[in-house]
Amino acid sequence: MIELELRRARAGYGPVEALHGVDLAVAAGRLTALLGPNGAGKTTLLSVLAGLVPLRTGSLSWQGKSVSGWSVAERVRRGMLLVPEGRGTFAGLTVEENLRVFARGRDPGAALAAFPVLEARRGQRAGSLSGGEQQMLAVSRALLQRPRVLLLDELSSGLAPQVAAQLLALARRLADEGMTVVLVEQYADEALAIADHVHVLGRGSVVFSGEPGELVDGVPGVTRSVRAGS
Repeated sequence: MIELELRRARAGYGPVEALHGVDLAVAAGRLTALLGPNGAGKTTLLSVLAGLVPLRTGSLSWQGKSVSGWSVAERVRRGMLLVPEGRGTFAGLTVEENLRVFARGRDPGAALAAFPVLEARRGQRAGSLSGGEQQMLAVSRALLQRPRVLLLDELSSGLAPQVAAQLLALARRLADEGMTVVLVEQYADEALAIADHVHVLGRGSVVFSGEPGELVDGVPGVTRSVRAGS
């Protein structure tokens, strides 16, 4: 079943067009990786899905229904969550306060189960956490809202290999539990190891779509492994 589908999508910023007529489908309950060199349009594509960047032309459907005109708030309300690059936690609030902002009356402790280290940091200000812990907190906040679709932008960016591996393993587990996960990742080997499907972007266009095993020569312009970049 197709969860999300872009048809002839064009989008950009001011006079600059970043996506040039993209056709792309995301399968429901699977992990889809978006790969490509810097400037290929990956973050713009996630932003289009999330509603942060409007389509100039083309269409976006969600489970067969056109949602091109939906606001960010409406997409969030219906279960589409974006964890942006740079984490975006509230630095002056504690870990628990960050979670309660998004908990909507739910027990924030439920979001900590995936990251036991955050349990020990509940009273610590988010700005004093390590980069990896801040990323864990950002993902935990999103999970508190029980998304149907989780969009992850550069999940392992700047993180130690062990922390990156933990976050990527969680993304895989969420897909195994039925969540639709779309992952923009800078490290090709790690992404291909966990993805069900992969789209490779180049200069605002899709240059490859298929299963990870079909990319026998890797992804041009993309770092092979987090270990190589550490």
